[in-house]
Amino acid sequence: MLDSDLGRRWYNRARRRVRGQSLPVWYAAEYRPPLAATAHTSGFEPRRADLALWYLLATGLLDTRDLHSPPLASWQELSRVHSERLLDSLTHGNTLARVFAVEQREMPVDAMLDTLRLACGGTISAARHVLEHGGPALNLLGGFHHAGPLKAGAMCALNDVAVAVMAVRSEGFEGQVNVIDLDAHPPDGIARCLHTDDKVWIGSLSGADWGEMIGVDETVLPEGTEDEAYLAALDGLLSRRPDAELTFVLAGGDVLRNDHLGALSLSIEGVAKRDAMVAEALDDSPAVWLPAGGYSDPSWRVLAGTATILTIDEIRTIPATTDPLASKFARVAQQLENLDGDDDVLITEEDLLGGLGLPGMDTPPRLLGFYTASGIELALSRYKVLDHISRLGYSDMTVHLHSDPAGDVFRLHGWADGKEHTLVESSLSKEEVDGEMILYVNWLTLRHPRASFSAARPALPGQDVPGLGMARETTVLLARMAERLGLVGVAFRPASFHVAYSARYQCSFADAGRQGRFRALRTLLKDTRLIDATRLVDQGKVSLDGEVY
Repeated sequence: MLDSDLGRRWYNRARRRVRGQSLPVWYAAEYRPPLAATAHTSGFEPRRADLALWYLLATGLLDTRDLHSPPLASWQELSRVHSERLLDSLTHGNTLARVFAVEQREMPVDAMLDTLRLACGGTISAARHVLEHGGPALNLLGGFHHAGPLKAGAMCALNDVAVAVMAVRSEGFEGQVNVIDLDAHPPDGIARCLHTDDKVWIGSLSGADWGEMIGVDETVLPEGTEDEAYLAALDGLLSRRPDAELTFVLAGGDVLRNDHLGALSLSIEGVAKRDAMVAEALDDSPAVWLPAGGYSDPSWRVLAGTATILTIDEIRTIPATTDPLASKFARVAQQLENLDGDDDVLITEEDLLGGLGLPGMDTPPRLLGFYTASGIELALSRYKVLDHISRLGYSDMTVHLHSDPAGDVFRLHGWADGKEHTLVESSLSKEEVDGEMILYVNWLTLRHPRASFSAARPALPGQDVPGLGMARETTVLLARMAERLGLVGVAFRPASFHVAYSARYQCSFADAGRQGRFRALRTLLKDTRLIDATRLVDQGKVSLDGEVY
């Protein structure tokens, strides 16, 4: 016999591992929403699912065999919860544009609906799985708790939890369902969707008072609540829940301190303790875990931490320097370099014909004397950059190269709305600095001409159209390029605060004093939206130690 709760929990987890039942995780590349501005407007990290997954795979906490591909939730499944009028409005795009605070013109309706329907399909599939096999499961996108039967809510066009409950009910499941909502905002949509089901208990621990919600065991915490008080309130909430045959846990990341939309002040360690408390309380019973909200840079760490708790029942600190995107791209680069055992497969038919010196067969240009246009297109395809840009509404993308006095120029063109657009343009050169060769970025622009500026999304300094939302990917790709060319690094002169901020994960100022001042600016402006911070710095309205920036 095992006397302690800890012993029983370890026994159950060991038993599941012996049976080959590791943590099942639902994920699709389309979980990244096809929106370019969410990080700037709401603080939502669109790569959250990707970053968490790449970290978990790289550290061995998950194996690719643990991954499940979500199906698209059918319209029939969605219509069990949502009205036909609401579902129809989502197909026209104006509702989706309002939900995600973008202009209707830049909302790629089909791609966005794919993201939402896949997330709902993942939650449904996870619920079916745990009812059959027991234990926890994790869907890397979901917890859209504000969407109601007749009306969508902020950042929540569909309600995946309610859709999943109704799906398993339609298949004969009659047991008790618990919803433990630990997002920073209350589950108003779930309450409206499931209020007639007398075998559903909804418990909420949030930092926002939105009025009484029928059927919700709600605890509203004061603004700024920290770890100790939060965990004490959570203990009380968990003690009041009934026994359940299926539980949904909304492990929101917006409870973190300095979240853009949340009002609570938990630390990363506090959030991990929250997840550990819930996992312990649920033991090995059927439970679907969902990430819900999260509107700050560390939100992916919360999601990765949730998976860590569910996988090895252990709290692990993820170092601040950890960059899953850079690690993922490094692995892709290795695959590219090994395509033919020596050089990348960047030699095309036009390269070979040009090398013969035949009339009219000029050697095609190469970026920095190495990369052909076709080779760059291949690399952008392998890094999934073209996939994401296509989901923003562009097609028939092609690379063009030429040289000018400053350096070699690379352009990515794509078609949308009946015309061709320049999406990416950069001038690159090799420069010698202190006896070492570097890749110097003379200029770089990322352009999303289908999007438009608005009061919620004004132009950043130097922009003529909004950006693609791919600054991080671009910075990492430049670093990979420099490494491939045998250069010691990448250098550029940031024209504005937001440019340096976007490159902060991979780059630092060469001068230690400037790097220190940049970090001080980030600390000073941590509670300010990036779009406002960069404009304040650009306008000389930020003072640091008596010096104006």
